[in-house]
Amino acid sequence: MSLSTSDTAPDFNLKNANENLYGDMISLDKMMKEWPKGLVVAFECNHCPYVVAMISRMNAMAEYCASEGIGYVGINSNDENNYQEDSYENMVKRADAGKGMLYPYLHDATQQVAQQYGAKRTPEFFLFNSQLELVYQGRMDDSPRNPTEVTTSELSDAITAMLDGQTPSVVQTDSIGCSVKWKM
Repeated sequence: MSLSTSDTAPDFNLKNANENLYGDMISLDKMMKEWPKGLVVAFECNHCPYVVAMISRMNAMAEYCASEGIGYVGINSNDENNYQEDSYENMVKRADAGKGMLYPYLHDATQQVAQQYGAKRTPEFFLFNSQLELVYQGRMDDSPRNPTEVTTSELSDAITAMLDGQTPSVVQTDSIGCSVKWKM
């Protein structure tokens, strides 16, 4: 079941593979205390080619969010038993690999958080305002695999509208990427 616009962000408290940022456990409350203007929750993973192609853009988005007073977290909810690349240990390796990961990278081992948010794909982005109400859900832009072919910027546009006190012109899009790898 997916969230709808204005729904409240489901709570989470997850292990952080990028411990250099905010410690080993990250909660929704902790992020909102640090970033009171809002939060982007990005469901992602290590192995999806769409995510891999977007790593630099996700880092840039996290940097942009920080400059605007908005938090950004990545959550990996994939079944690590059938997709070893998405294990917590490999999440730590990705965060430590010098790729410049600029945000917490959280492990949703039970997949409960992904289910509560209604995440379907990697990457998929959820933007919440300062009251933790869903403002936007979907893709970052229309070309996750090739940044030279981007013609829309829905997530960035939604952030701008939210910061201006407006409702984004687009509040939901279909994310483009791999399916979340659910446990059997």
